Amino acid sequence: MGFRKRLQSRIYSGDNVMGLSDLRYLPRWVILIIDIGFIAISVYFSCYLIEKLSFNTIPVFKEGIPVFLIILGISIIFMVIFKTYAGIIRHSTFIDLFKLFLAIFSSTVLVAAISFSYYLSTGQRMIYMSIPFLVIFFTASFMLMFLFRLFVKEVFHFAREVRRSTLRKRILVLGITEQSVAMARAIIDNPNLPYHIVGFLTQRQDSTRASLLGKPIYTKAKIERNSKEDLMLDGVLLLQELLTKEEMNRWVTFFLEKDLQIFKAPSLQKLKSNDSEVTIKTLQIEDLLNRKPIKIENEDVKRRHSGKTILITGGAGSIGSEIVRQVALFEPKLIVVLDQAETPLYDIEMEMRSSFPEIDFKFVLADISNRHRIEPLFQKYQFSMVYHAAAYKHVPLIEENPHEAILVNILGTKNLATLASRYKVNRFVMVSTDKAVKPTNVMGASKRTAELFVQALQNTENNSTKFITTRFGNVLGSNGSVIPHFKKQIEKGGPVTITHPDITRYFMTIPEACDLVLQAGAMGEGGEIFVFDMGEPVKILDLAHRMIKLSGFEPHVDIKIIYSGLRPGEKLYEELLSDDAKTLPTHHEKILISKDPTMDFQNIEKYCNQITKAALRREKVEVVQILKEIVPEFKSNNSIYEVLDK
Repeated sequence: MGFRKRLQSRIYSGDNVMGLSDLRYLPRWVILIIDIGFIAISVYFSCYLIEKLSFNTIPVFKEGIPVFLIILGISIIFMVIFKTYAGIIRHSTFIDLFKLFLAIFSSTVLVAAISFSYYLSTGQRMIYMSIPFLVIFFTASFMLMFLFRLFVKEVFHFAREVRRSTLRKRILVLGITEQSVAMARAIIDNPNLPYHIVGFLTQRQDSTRASLLGKPIYTKAKIERNSKEDLMLDGVLLLQELLTKEEMNRWVTFFLEKDLQIFKAPSLQKLKSNDSEVTIKTLQIEDLLNRKPIKIENEDVKRRHSGKTILITGGAGSIGSEIVRQVALFEPKLIVVLDQAETPLYDIEMEMRSSFPEIDFKFVLADISNRHRIEPLFQKYQFSMVYHAAAYKHVPLIEENPHEAILVNILGTKNLATLASRYKVNRFVMVSTDKAVKPTNVMGASKRTAELFVQALQNTENNSTKFITTRFGNVLGSNGSVIPHFKKQIEKGGPVTITHPDITRYFMTIPEACDLVLQAGAMGEGGEIFVFDMGEPVKILDLAHRMIKLSGFEPHVDIKIIYSGLRPGEKLYEELLSDDAKTLPTHHEKILISKDPTMDFQNIEKYCNQITKAALRREKVEVVQILKEIVPEFKSNNSIYEVLDK
């Protein structure tokens, strides 16, 4: 009834296009009737073939129609017993085929037994040439039913593929390896994915006449000769783990030139799970900038955290929150997370209590420049390690409010470091920045001053704390970084604003940066500044071009790029080492120790007290003037404070 109603609805509703892929399955009674028809055809065909082969006019059935009905009835009984009609045909398996075989074989055996019994009791044959007849009947009926099911399965598959190809993105899979083929098969078998596999793409020239999964293999030359409209393509799927960074960049450049969308696949296991939340995603600029993370298997890292009490300042920020996540993996006794930003602190609290219910956390809303608020924490918890990631970091804002940077970046660091030394904290790890090298802005100079203070404190009498500094460049996806900013501008339709066409920056991922911080905390002996091999710097203009193209737009056509001029304190090129710094190797080739000039503790403490008093009086010019005395290489750039350098 349901099938008939759906059919009538389609006919009389005005939509006369019957989509086979819309049907859930053929009703069981329809399949049974069709199978009965096949049995009748098989009986008739067997009789016809016996008569033609024997050149005999004797009828095959002695009793005619009654024998025909007996065979039909026996076949129906066994089809009901084995439920050959019960499965969904387009999902038929070997078990369904075996049930079909058993039903027809049992029917044939029972008919043979009845025929033999009839012969023994009457001395006459019920079926002329019974053995050849039964062999032909068995073969014909099994083949007809099997081919019917195969035909229905293929029709539904074809209808589904046609529907998918019209409604879904038509993509190529890059590569012809086993992983590429397995990924393509998983996409074809996953109904939740809005993608249709058109074929495979390779640089090899010896595979063009072959096919994989019934799909053609395209060459790079063919893609070069034709447009995506000619090839009827929407995009290409990449398997990142199969490509080196250089290969990835070459292919991405090629695809962007051909205006093809670029997609990245999740892991094969996730894709096969048919989880609706697991999907293929558009390639992001982070995927191109992301190098293979540096991971150092170091039991010392775990030993220094397991069962210990840890303080993480700035724990609600981009870097600090990731440090919290990584430290929690080592099962410490207690993690105290401190930040002055209320909402982000609440967010990280909800996340960590959900992800690590077995870990004891303490979330503290406090300002590190307030020593009276901070000291009770050191008294109460007796920290083993302190990770100091709290800082003001936005260059233009700090340039306008230099006194605020002093209170947080310098006074806050001084408070924490002094308390760490007083309360015998084992290790104090400070997160610094590449902007502290030959600074051109207040933010960088304030961080360099903080570096000088903790280094000087290392060598004071009665100090047992190991003070360690980590210095790295821009972090992908961190709050206020250029990539999220560009993404928002592209989503709004542009324009994308760049301060200068030649500006370049180093980039690293948040997990990579935090891994460096943890490793430095484990390997440091005190007083070092650890720097990281950040690879080649990235030109921000090239970054913007790629981000626009990856979003499906054309730079300067769909999305404008405008130059806003260097912001106060901003410089074109960042550096990780100062000109007069020397480097020492560590046990990992990508991590170095920078031997920068230092200052004795009495001088840096005197300067810190002096600049703090000026900051409390909101004396901006005096603050910057003192900074330039502390950090002689600090030369303001594109800033009102340039006059102080003359």
